[in-house]
Amino acid sequence: MELNIVDLSRLQFAITALYHFLFVPLTLGLSVLIAIMETVYVMTGRTIWRQMTKFWGTLFGINFVLGVATGIVMEFQFGMNWSYYSHYVGDIFGAPLAIEGLMAFFLEATFVGLFFFGWDKLSKLGHLAATWAVAIGSNFSALWILIANGWMQNPVGSAFNPQTMRMEVTDFFAVLMNSVAQAKFVHTVSAGYVTASVFVLGVSAWYLLKGRHMELAKRSMTVAASFGLASALSVVVLGDESGYLATEHQKMKLAAIEAMWETEPAPASFTAFGFPDQEARETHYAVHIPWVMGIIATRSLTTEIPGIVELVGHAEERIRKGIIAYDALQDIRAAGSTAAIPDDAREAFEENGMNLGYALLLKPYVDDPREATDAQIAQAANDTVPNVPTLFWTFRIMVGLGFFFVALLGVFFYLSARHRLDRYPFLLRVAVFTIPMPWIAAECGWIVAEFGRQPWIIEGILPTAAAVSNLGASTVLMTIIGFSAIYTVLFIVEMTLMLRAIRKGPEPDDEPEAAFGPRAFVPAE
Repeated sequence: MELNIVDLSRLQFAITALYHFLFVPLTLGLSVLIAIMETVYVMTGRTIWRQMTKFWGTLFGINFVLGVATGIVMEFQFGMNWSYYSHYVGDIFGAPLAIEGLMAFFLEATFVGLFFFGWDKLSKLGHLAATWAVAIGSNFSALWILIANGWMQNPVGSAFNPQTMRMEVTDFFAVLMNSVAQAKFVHTVSAGYVTASVFVLGVSAWYLLKGRHMELAKRSMTVAASFGLASALSVVVLGDESGYLATEHQKMKLAAIEAMWETEPAPASFTAFGFPDQEARETHYAVHIPWVMGIIATRSLTTEIPGIVELVGHAEERIRKGIIAYDALQDIRAAGSTAAIPDDAREAFEENGMNLGYALLLKPYVDDPREATDAQIAQAANDTVPNVPTLFWTFRIMVGLGFFFVALLGVFFYLSARHRLDRYPFLLRVAVFTIPMPWIAAECGWIVAEFGRQPWIIEGILPTAAAVSNLGASTVLMTIIGFSAIYTVLFIVEMTLMLRAIRKGPEPDDEPEAAFGPRAFVPAE
């Protein structure tokens, strides 16, 4: 079997990204939860809340270090494995990454030190401010990363310069306020809050089952259930917004998620279950719910959602227009100067330039897209369809888990309000076994987001196959093996440290109770 440099480069980035995202959601959520706990401590003066902040802060610190280590590697990969991508869009994509590193990362990292080592050196309000700065910095990091990623999904505020052969910024504010980026940000951070809430809930449930640290566990569960329920509900709402935006900007992704092969009369039905067959272009044993998909995706009863077959036909039309743009681009570059560009070439590129990326889809089949045959054009158009079964099932796993988290956190919110958290051991065991599930949902979400826009690395602009570095396949394969080995070791180290810290439990806190404020913010039960 011949090793494919494009597939290997994609595999390497997928491995490092999925490993990295094992640490990101917990960092996002725990940073906010410990800030809430310390706020209660400052308000009430009760040392149990300081003990809770320190304990969960220790677990946050372990996770934070591993997240930083794995995240740095990902940024270097853009230069190592995706050099043409970095050259093509570096002016746009590099700006959010630079801001993330200079502002958000340093803000977060600086105040992490104050959080861990400033307990006896800062005032209560000063330390609380540092803790909130950690939480804000964590979320700022996610914001800038998702602005960069959102631009890849919806490349606004930019234009292709035929003289430099690069994408350049035309409106940086449009890049910042990209609707796809904003929706991805709030959806992603809310998912992180759910992850941390389920983690805190599950660990606290384990303590209750063991009869250990009861006071800390009950208060932690109360905070996690309240914060987590609100976050889980927001994930559902914001996920709906992402689907609505996909209808506008990524129609093929939406059709693939639904395994919608043919365009249906509006409003389209939702396929709750089925087995998509990409080769036959049909879904076996499909169970449809009338109207639901049309209402969710278009928020109307009259707007059609185009099916995969229709979208492939549109892609073929755009490829043919892209060939015209490619031909005009060659004339523009051959002219040497702006004044020497032929008028017909200029007009042809202005009219068809937005389809240039579609002509590049032919590069795997022919060196010069202008020489492509009808069969090659049809084949390139079919390449715009991602792997439908993968998207179909990962999306449904993600959505199913999302509704399960709403139900679980809702139940524990009710139990905490009734002071019955320790009354039902079965529910406590469910909470413990639920701990890994938010990570499964988060990874499924990233698979849907990133796998769903293939074959594009930048939607409609640059195919993934055209963005890789000119490396040997064996070189990339060796780095995949190396990264997988190192990351596996790091993951084992983190799990060992986390489990050791959880088994050990919180350190006793001998600070005297404050002489002011209410005796307890949450009933001790």
